[in-house]
Amino acid sequence: MAPHKLRLHRDSGVLDGGLLARLHIDLPLLLLLVLICGLGLMILYSASGQSAVQFERQLWRLGVAFLLMLAIAQVPPLVLCRWSLPLFLLGLSLLLAVLLVGEQSKGAQRWLDLGVMRFQPSEILKLALPMALAWYLSMRPMPPRLLDIAVAGVLIAMPVMLIAKQPDLGTALLVASAGLTTLFLSGLRWRLIIGLVVLGAAAAPVAWSLMRDYQRRRVLTFLDPASDPLGAGYHIIQSQIAIGSGGLHGKGWLGGTQSQLEFLPERSTDFIFAVLGEELGLSGILLLMLLYLAVILRGFDIAAQAPDAYSRLLAGSVTMVFFVYLFVNMGMVTGLLPVVGVPLPLVSYGGTSLVTLMLGFGILMSVQTRRKLLQTE
Repeated sequence: MAPHKLRLHRDSGVLDGGLLARLHIDLPLLLLLVLICGLGLMILYSASGQSAVQFERQLWRLGVAFLLMLAIAQVPPLVLCRWSLPLFLLGLSLLLAVLLVGEQSKGAQRWLDLGVMRFQPSEILKLALPMALAWYLSMRPMPPRLLDIAVAGVLIAMPVMLIAKQPDLGTALLVASAGLTTLFLSGLRWRLIIGLVVLGAAAAPVAWSLMRDYQRRRVLTFLDPASDPLGAGYHIIQSQIAIGSGGLHGKGWLGGTQSQLEFLPERSTDFIFAVLGEELGLSGILLLMLLYLAVILRGFDIAAQAPDAYSRLLAGSVTMVFFVYLFVNMGMVTGLLPVVGVPLPLVSYGGTSLVTLMLGFGILMSVQTRRKLLQTE
């Protein structure tokens, strides 16, 4: 075998001609994702009341999500760049279709009925928006000029306004954060950042007036959950009780009272973090947070070493989307943020957000493995 075939990759530890290299898989990132998903399945089994059906469905969804991650990892960043704008325009078109012919459920109009399944087009924009912004900004001087910032602002505002109109405040927040992160990573000057923050604070009264009644109640309940302990404040109060009662080592797997006796609502989806805190305690929370932190650091490392501006912006924004998922979910479950319906990534029951996140990790693997190929050529 030729000598260069035996050269080791520094980061993944696999041979240049090995299977993982040919499949464009980043081993450290893959191992971290498997560990988080394994812990998530364990907690989900308990949170679902030991439901074998939910466990099997989630296991099947994880299998599909990992396959999609593997598929997107095979696509070179150059191809992703070419398809960034068409994908963004497709996402906007689908959001408009939701407003016109979308299916309603529980007072929200967020889905398109495809016959065999319901589809939520807003999920596309969590990746399509940062891809489009990375494409636009990478072709222009950095840091971006005021005109480029204005164009980026319009690109961000269009999907965010359409999603907020559905209404879906949680997804609108995630999409907005994905876009703003991409803009920030392009090298915004601090005086512009401070100016945007001041402008956002000044626009807060306008945003409040545009909110629906139930959204305002969520904010008011966040400020004082005890004001409505059996209504809007019930979720936060029960979640805080569950996490606080877990102590250092928890009540033991399957031993949680708030979750097993069904005091905790949405325990297998948005509030599954509270189940983890009650059953595994602070030690379990720290373990999960360390795994999450390792994924975030790996994502930023891939972004920092990306060979071109597009890959760097996209990898950084994908990593920040993952971070915002964590921040918002843990914040709302512990009462530090209003309840907005954002799942705990790779742990909560469900498939839509899981697929979106895994596609993002596939993009990270594509960027990382192509960088290695360029270094070894």
